[in-house]
Amino acid sequence: MRIFKAFVLASFLLVFLSGCSALPVLDPKGPVGEAQKDLIFWSIALMLFIVAVVFALFTFMVVRYRERPGYETHEPEEMEGNTWLELLWTGVPVIIVVLLAVPTVNTIYQLEEPPSSTKEKEPLVIHATSADWKWFFSYPEQGIETVNYLHIPEDRPILFKLTSADSMAALWIPRLGGQEYNMNGMRTELFLQADEPGVYNGRNANFTGRGFTEQTFKVYAQKPEEFQQWVDKTLEKAPKLTKDKYDHMLLPGHVERQTFSSTHLQYVDHAKNAEYTVNVRERLGYDPEEESSH
Repeated sequence: MRIFKAFVLASFLLVFLSGCSALPVLDPKGPVGEAQKDLIFWSIALMLFIVAVVFALFTFMVVRYRERPGYETHEPEEMEGNTWLELLWTGVPVIIVVLLAVPTVNTIYQLEEPPSSTKEKEPLVIHATSADWKWFFSYPEQGIETVNYLHIPEDRPILFKLTSADSMAALWIPRLGGQEYNMNGMRTELFLQADEPGVYNGRNANFTGRGFTEQTFKVYAQKPEEFQQWVDKTLEKAPKLTKDKYDHMLLPGHVERQTFSSTHLQYVDHAKNAEYTVNVRERLGYDPEEESSH
């Protein structure tokens, strides 16, 4: 019994200690993440208020109508229908839904545009293409492509144009904002922004098979001048991305971080050509059944 109690106590302590580190979504480093954090806190506060009211009413009923001396044979008056009660338990849920829906819809529409704090700045366009189990980040204006990492300037809106070479994935950078889906044969868009320099973790937030857990990337937010230095250095020293090299990277598996001074967009746009990866894998002799047997 003592061992069981010690185990239960240790389990509770571990749960409480696990909350000592800040949750990324509740410690945002950009305006998009900040807006979503405010929405989360509003929802939590409203839910806590509702729970408090329910428990208060429950306590009142238990105390007020408990069995007491002299009331053992008391028969309450029979009631049938009550207009005010019907209005109350119909109206209150409607009010709760409105209080949740209005700020949620308002925030969603706001985040479809660049952050208001930097709306006058031209967004940096980055094509984020997912593939099993890696990320390709193409900078069409700069003529650069990176694999499994990206650099962005601080205090400037970033317009991610998302698509997938194969499985449906979801790009998620918790400290900068919520996730958006990458889908083959179509393109979605996501505005994000970093308010300060730093290194942020990103990942695929949608299960895509056995390599899903390692489909991660790093985001390096830099001062604008440092970002430009990185661009210049990459254009000067990084090799070109050949079609053959890109095709081989589309085979399922993990690859190391890589940098190129050209992009795969000159060969294919997966948002417009949904069959490209399937054709490449057939041409290269990839057998998914043989792969799954290993």
